[in-house]
Amino acid sequence: MSFFNKFFSKEKKEDLDKGLEKTKESFFGKLTKAVAGKTSIDDEVLDELENILITSDVGLDTTVKIIERIEARVARDKYLGTAELNEILRDEIVQLLAENNTADLEDYTLPSTEKPSIILVVGVNGVGKTTTIGKLAHQYKQQGKKVVLGAADTFRAAAVDQLKIWSERVGCDFYSKGMHTDPAAVAFETVQHAIKNNCDVAIIDTAGRLHTKINLMKELSKIRRSVAKSMEGAPHEVLLVLDATTGQNAFEQARHFTDATEVSALALTKLDGTAKGGVAIGISDQFKVPIKYIGVGEAIDKLQVFNKRAFVNSLFEQ
Repeated sequence: MSFFNKFFSKEKKEDLDKGLEKTKESFFGKLTKAVAGKTSIDDEVLDELENILITSDVGLDTTVKIIERIEARVARDKYLGTAELNEILRDEIVQLLAENNTADLEDYTLPSTEKPSIILVVGVNGVGKTTTIGKLAHQYKQQGKKVVLGAADTFRAAAVDQLKIWSERVGCDFYSKGMHTDPAAVAFETVQHAIKNNCDVAIIDTAGRLHTKINLMKELSKIRRSVAKSMEGAPHEVLLVLDATTGQNAFEQARHFTDATEVSALALTKLDGTAKGGVAIGISDQFKVPIKYIGVGEAIDKLQVFNKRAFVNSLFEQ
């Protein structure tokens, strides 16, 4: 509990616990059955654990890595039994996240000391991308930062209007050239707006079309080049938004976008609506991209900075 007192308010801990409730119920229900009547971590227990991790959408490659590490620990420490399994599993997952540069964040920090910080947000339609942008803008506004939202998703119906509504709700600047305009031009001019108006951060929405990987790569590459022309060193962060409820589909989306552009951080939405929270562990491990934000509810303040220890502690707290 001392860890949460240091880094998390009681409300944030409750939000995180509630957000992971379905994942915990599913995972621990299966794990309890797997070790029932067992005193040692034998091959049968490890086989069951492997199946549990895979069905929790941790992913095959990451699951195999975790199982191999547990096998090595059991071989080294002969006294380990099923009573220690939770603690061993917790340790190995924290270590995996640490290896992928997932930091223990305490607050919503800007990705750069440069002003303005430029954040390019990518992801398929329907994952909660625009909502995540709005919630992130709200957090920066709460810190007294001046924010502009750039509407470079110019193809999806009502995307521009949706972002404008969020800007009004948050009380931040908004930049748009309307529907069916060049997204790269919008991105370029959003950065110029941020510079001229002394903004601390510009968050740029992009179209989430995945009709072909080639078109996706071309469009995102063009937007990145345009942003870089507008401000040297930008974008400072490319944030990929993924929907936790899609499970293994989130892996495929991550593969497309990490191939198409240099994704530097992940936001995982809708954790409160799924038992597939294990996808956070697998995606971070497989794509070597740190998790930065998680969505644990619909309200404007339910986007949390990701803290690997808080996440894993909550996941294993029964």
